[in-house]
Amino acid sequence: MFQQQQGWIKVPLWTLALATGAKSFVDNPVLGNSAFNEAGLHELRVKLAAQLAARRRAKLARYLTVEDAQFFNQNGFILKENFLPNDEFAQLEQELLGTELSARETLQGNTVTRRIPLDYQSLPQLPQTRQLITQPALQTLLNYVGSYQVQPMLYVQSILSQVREANPDPQTNLHADTFHSSVKAWLFLTDVAEDEGPFVYVPSSHQLTPARLNWEKQRSIGAAKADRMSARGSFRVTEAELEQLGLPKPKAFAVRKNTLVVADTFGFHARGKSVRPSTRIEVWAYARRNPFLPWTGFDPLALPFLKDKIIPLYWWALDELERRQWRKNPWRRVGRLRAGDPPRFIKK
Repeated sequence: MFQQQQGWIKVPLWTLALATGAKSFVDNPVLGNSAFNEAGLHELRVKLAAQLAARRRAKLARYLTVEDAQFFNQNGFILKENFLPNDEFAQLEQELLGTELSARETLQGNTVTRRIPLDYQSLPQLPQTRQLITQPALQTLLNYVGSYQVQPMLYVQSILSQVREANPDPQTNLHADTFHSSVKAWLFLTDVAEDEGPFVYVPSSHQLTPARLNWEKQRSIGAAKADRMSARGSFRVTEAELEQLGLPKPKAFAVRKNTLVVADTFGFHARGKSVRPSTRIEVWAYARRNPFLPWTGFDPLALPFLKDKIIPLYWWALDELERRQWRKNPWRRVGRLRAGDPPRFIKK
């Protein structure tokens, strides 16, 4: 009885969450209600979010070239080879691959993901990196793809594949991050081979076609009982479904270092499989805002006293949730190390 009462108390909060980026069908019984979604609840949220993203991008389009905007609108990503001048990239590479910094790691299947935050603690040691992340050219691309003037979370990220005998990394399954546009970016610090865990993206899959909208609706009806990641709002998709949706085959980004990729992760994407132990290192940026805001600016995370403290605050919150035994933090402290060092967190 007490649990039932608690549930009813939460109904207003679950309902208010409809106007935010909340995406978990299993954590929010309103979002996950099959009758509501059969009636079009999820479909409506997806459609409205896409309409608002298109309007915001129309306002931001004047800040980048017509060619970049057209390429993104068609494909869902922007690719820039030789993004930095050679001498600047060489200095950045030396700085980020040679400096020991505080890191965390998470283990998924046979793969370790390491993240070194670019924040108020690390950036004073990284002048070339600070110059990169304050570049208007980079920020403009992040803003347009993300459909907002965003304050991204920035890391040096290392993907260490096949570190142990285990199931494949779940990130190798094609998926959309959530039901609306958001942005991720990769400036690769190492060459990436096609068979060593490249970024994979399905071109034009960011577009909300009638077929995609219907697919979203059908998936939402049973989402609360689907696989773990889909139930949490990150729908998985098969290559057979891509064909049914009229989409092309996934593109693997086998690229040289100093290549920048900025992508809308409403589009289907994945981490490519690696046939051997390998390490991929990149400057990685991520930003996601409430999809139902009509304006492009006013991101509270961009406030001067906050913007370089976002990641420490985020990790503190995850640690606190674990300390209170509410939720385990998958990101484990591994001390100070270099981006390319061997993994330390290889056993849960």
